[in-house]
Amino acid sequence: MNPDLRREREAASFNPELLTNILDGSAENTRRRREIENLILKDPDFQHEDPNFLTRSQRYEVAVRKSAIMVQKMREFSIADPEEIMWFKKLHLGNFVEPVGVNYSMFIPTLLNQGTTAQQEKWLLSSKGLQIIGTYAQTEMGHGTHLRGLETTATYDPETQEFILNSPTVTSVKWWPGGLGKTSNHAIVLAQLFTQGKGYGLHAFIVPIREIGTHNPLPGITVGDIGPKFGYDEMDNGYLKMDNYRIPRENMLMKYAQVKPDGTYVKPVSNKLTYGTMVFVRSFLVGEAARSLSKACTIAIRYSAVRHQSEIKPDEPEPQILDFQTQQYKLFPLLANAYAFQFVGAYMKETYYRINEDIDRGDLSELPELHALTAGLKAFTSWTTNAGIEACRMACGGHGYSHCSGLPNIYVTFTPTCTFEGENTVMMLQTARLVEVAAKNLQAEVIHRKSKEVAWNLTSVDLVRASEAHCHYVVVKLFSEKLHKIQDKSIQTVLRNLCLLYSLYGISQKAGDFLQGSIMTEPQITHVNQRIKELLTVIRPDAVALVDAFDFQDVTLGSVLGRYDGNVYENLFEWAKKSPLNKTEVHESYYKHLKPLQSKL
Repeated sequence: MNPDLRREREAASFNPELLTNILDGSAENTRRRREIENLILKDPDFQHEDPNFLTRSQRYEVAVRKSAIMVQKMREFSIADPEEIMWFKKLHLGNFVEPVGVNYSMFIPTLLNQGTTAQQEKWLLSSKGLQIIGTYAQTEMGHGTHLRGLETTATYDPETQEFILNSPTVTSVKWWPGGLGKTSNHAIVLAQLFTQGKGYGLHAFIVPIREIGTHNPLPGITVGDIGPKFGYDEMDNGYLKMDNYRIPRENMLMKYAQVKPDGTYVKPVSNKLTYGTMVFVRSFLVGEAARSLSKACTIAIRYSAVRHQSEIKPDEPEPQILDFQTQQYKLFPLLANAYAFQFVGAYMKETYYRINEDIDRGDLSELPELHALTAGLKAFTSWTTNAGIEACRMACGGHGYSHCSGLPNIYVTFTPTCTFEGENTVMMLQTARLVEVAAKNLQAEVIHRKSKEVAWNLTSVDLVRASEAHCHYVVVKLFSEKLHKIQDKSIQTVLRNLCLLYSLYGISQKAGDFLQGSIMTEPQITHVNQRIKELLTVIRPDAVALVDAFDFQDVTLGSVLGRYDGNVYENLFEWAKKSPLNKTEVHESYYKHLKPLQSKL
């Protein structure tokens, strides 16, 4: 154990184990999660390759192998509870993305939310066991967040009782769905429904795309991988083109809307019900933001306790870089964000399940608010986390740029969250429809002889800012409400400091808005900034214990810099030696290119 980290842990004002229990929901949940993690850590089938030294094709193959082993092991270990499945996946996959992940995160939930009992009986068991591997094909090359603009068509033929699916234009090709390129054999396809000569908008259809057994694309289906991306190397994001492709009438998900055998359309109680999958995924993504930011903070804060650099007082030993106020100012507000998002993520999950039960009983009253809340918080948390991971990387100096830090991988894996499942600016504008603060500016534009739609666009910057402020308020409110439920005084104290830092830092960053709106005075803003600096000093002795409480295994962090034992430098050297370029003392390119050049000089 690195002596600096040992001292940090001994100096903490609280027991991190008790805080871990709070984050997990209970001491029993912590015990069970660790039990599942130990099953994986002790199993030789779960040895992790370092993804940084693999090609894209190798990463994809390793990820598919891990997914296949995972399904077998979950059966073997009788793991069926959704929370336990998530714990299992997080550790087993390590820093690999799961090509079959969309099957579990979107295909199965959509089938559960929008499929009839008969449809669930037909497809659910097979998809859970990966005989059917599903993806969710909504986004097209030409349209993403604007769902009404999607061009894929499903035209009903009453003579054969089939839907004919078509991708009528190049922009209508399904583009981006995870696992679509090479892994999935079925897709839930969102298409514009036409029956009896009329269009009825977007509906979901279960579409077989590859033959079971051979895995070859079916006639009428053109499918493949869209190529390398910023990250997500092991995910085969794909394209799908359909040409007069026929599926049975029963393949339309008909829990709410229906097409009768003669082509009669039966409309759903609410057209918003079909957005259930998106709401589910967005509420899940808030939790993902919390996990990703917590990982980045763990790496940066542990490394900052181990790294010694420069001087504060002349002629004294180099201090830990965590002792510099500038380093604390970079990292502690992010740590406060991570804790805030942990609690918000848990709240969002509970709220989703509660409102889902209401929907099943026919009570749709809370659905608009849930839709607005998940949209706004998905955007708010992912924007903050995206910038926060990058700030943690830069706070680690040059070594943060190396893949050994784990931070580049966390960043490129998380950053698509800002644009998938709803582009963030559009998400914020959906929240704005429920926020009244920006209404004054909107009203002023309407008065200036403009239509409400044009006025909305001309005030959209204000509307996004109003939504961000509303989301910040919601997070502060949920964080402070959580404090009242905590019994242990030492933990309550340290979390209250983080909650206060989170609140004040948010005000400080938007000080201009508070001054412009005459909500606060200049002396009050000065006091806020002073209080933030005081809180940095107060939080400093507990910083390492606070990241320890996240309880990440080293294999989950995938970081030499963020190791629990703090033995960074020895392991950094060992890691570098594994680079494929070091397999030979002299690289073959020397003999091919440099030696002939040198011999001519």
